[in-house]
Amino acid sequence: MTKEILVIDDNSDIRSLISEILKEKNFIVREAANFDQALFEINKKLPDVAVVDVKLDKGDNDGIDLLAAIKKIDEDVPVIMISGHANVQMAVDSLKLGAFEFIQKPFTPERLVNFVKRAIENIDLKKDKRALENKLFYSYEIIGESSSMEKVKNLITKLSRTESRIFISGPAGSGKELVGRQIHKQSLRSNNPFVVVNGALLDPEKYELELFGAENQNGTTSYGFFEKAKNGTLLIDEVTEIPLATQAKILRVLIDQKFRRVNGSKEINVNVRIISTSSKNIREEVDKGNFREDLYHRLNVVPIFLPALKDRSEDIPSLLNYFSKKIAELNGINEIKLDTNFDMYYKYDWPGNVRELRNLVERISILSLNENKTNLNQLVMDAISTKNTEGNTESYDNVLSYPLKEAREKFEKNYLTSQLKKHKGNISKTAEFIGMERSALHRKLKTLGVKGVN
Repeated sequence: MTKEILVIDDNSDIRSLISEILKEKNFIVREAANFDQALFEINKKLPDVAVVDVKLDKGDNDGIDLLAAIKKIDEDVPVIMISGHANVQMAVDSLKLGAFEFIQKPFTPERLVNFVKRAIENIDLKKDKRALENKLFYSYEIIGESSSMEKVKNLITKLSRTESRIFISGPAGSGKELVGRQIHKQSLRSNNPFVVVNGALLDPEKYELELFGAENQNGTTSYGFFEKAKNGTLLIDEVTEIPLATQAKILRVLIDQKFRRVNGSKEINVNVRIISTSSKNIREEVDKGNFREDLYHRLNVVPIFLPALKDRSEDIPSLLNYFSKKIAELNGINEIKLDTNFDMYYKYDWPGNVRELRNLVERISILSLNENKTNLNQLVMDAISTKNTEGNTESYDNVLSYPLKEAREKFEKNYLTSQLKKHKGNISKTAEFIGMERSALHRKLKTLGVKGVN
């Protein structure tokens, strides 16, 4: 597809010269003579690359003002600055504001064309990377046959047909954003944007600007997350981290279904579906006064709770197999065959939940490419610290300090607990695997105080 270049220079001769050079290389070229014309052309349609003279009609640094304006509209647009009166500070200022390159006049046609081509290659790589990241995120599915995950999957199917606001809670890494994406994918809004804003990562001084956008003094508009998600879904991740003052403004938007940009006078209508998430207990945050109760009720129309991985350990085998296959497919490498009965998977309490499990499988997949590293269970052992294994927080030396009977009991309790988890709490299957009579296993579990396994 032919790329479009916008050339901005107040000198008509230079502007025409640059345009002719680029047209000869089969670029589509638009022109602007000053700041206002440039903004008009940019708002009409974003160019693939902008070539901007530092000195425009309003002053020596007006081109730098235009650079800043372009970056506020779309920070990915490559801007090549040109000047016949350049100095080091001017070049530094331009690059700090995000200019792709700074060229001093006079320059050869080859130099200009080379920079334009490099700028296009750079933005194309960014777009390809973003598309790949998007594919990665959208490609993962919700895996698990446990009763808790079956309930979640049924809820997703039901909620996808509605416009209800949803509140997803669960520990970090349990898959809250993935559930939100699945709901969006299956909804009538699936062809429209899915926008994620992380309340914990927003600049505390710019919450309103990033959520609602702004009318800037130079006549440009900055669009906030509510407008970026127009007709689609806005997922507010870690919503409990948003300050109370901003919570009040979000509440007003949900009530009125409209808002005003910062410094703006025009009311913007809102047509987005809101999905919120939190790894904190939001009810406790409300009781502590950290979160508005009225906003909580507006957001928590339909709650979804995602359990910790350690509480649905029967899903570990299917997760291991799924991630092994998916990571091999996405990275173009051989699929690894993990031993899903390996005790370590069930002793470890997975503080990072499903995300940590996925990262472990990716790490093992990469390390196993080394021909000297073929023992996958050993790689798993190396990756997981035994200090964090459930029921095995004591060091080997400490265990040796126990009398034989007590040490044996600790081992048996840990061993039987992990075996029960592997067999989804099924006593008969566990007894068969470990070579015990079912009734004997019942008595042993009772003696050791093992009441049940999630």
